Amino acid sequence: MGKEKRGNISNKTWTEVVKDYAGKDLDERKNWYSSVVDAYNRVRPRYPQAVIERAIQLAQLSPKAKILELGCGPGIATVPLAQLGFSLLSLEPNREASDLAKLNCAEYPNVEIQNLAFEEWELKRDRFDAVLAATSWHWIDPAIAYVKSAAALKAKGSLILLWNTPPQLDQETYQLVDEIYEVLAPSIPLYARHEGRANHQADFMKFSEMISESGYFKNVNYESAIHQVNYSLDDYLLLLSTLSPYIALAAENRNNLFAKLREVLHKNHGDRLNLSFISAFHVAHKI
Repeated sequence: MGKEKRGNISNKTWTEVVKDYAGKDLDERKNWYSSVVDAYNRVRPRYPQAVIERAIQLAQLSPKAKILELGCGPGIATVPLAQLGFSLLSLEPNREASDLAKLNCAEYPNVEIQNLAFEEWELKRDRFDAVLAATSWHWIDPAIAYVKSAAALKAKGSLILLWNTPPQLDQETYQLVDEIYEVLAPSIPLYARHEGRANHQADFMKFSEMISESGYFKNVNYESAIHQVNYSLDDYLLLLSTLSPYIALAAENRNNLFAKLREVLHKNHGDRLNLSFISAFHVAHKI
């Protein structure tokens, strides 16, 4: 995992860092991804079908289930669920992402996309069979997320959280660029450059605890699997550009970082990179 980082943000775990984003002003959150929406749609990893189907099974969703989706982005999870026949009301606060989700879901009449944050959405009580958040739950204030989700669910409704960790380099390859981060971007936390699977799993277990401790959900199920993907070097750097810590960098710093990463990675691996990521889910039932 590279050298031990002490005394700065790079030593924080994912669950610690994401609190900074959930705490952002709503207007800032609405515009956070505006500059990278197209890249997000193109290079963010998709949710494996087996993961989606297993989550649906544990949520005990019928074929006619109605799903409220929070923070759908460009529709990465929306499309495969629509293809399975579910009815979805998908909320997305970012205008550009909402427009792209509408385009991606245009052929599915069972999907409605609304350009709204969950905080702004007028609560429809006891209306949905499931509330879904696909790598977006951490953007919502927990004080709102749990109580409002539970209120929107029917009596036997389920909370479904899908997760994909950022695809990352293998340990040996990361060692080639660790010093670049330390010199050019020490603020980038480990989860957004290279973090051990044990740490990722520990973060996911913390989410399991938070769901149980919320007082609104019970019988939390958590499962995960490791997936291998191959990216071009260009797409890997594009992927990094869609992660919040890189978005937060000043443009000059980000450009300098990517130029040096490109130089070293191309020298050692050419134009293709083997990456891995964890795809996981939490499923819990309304109390």
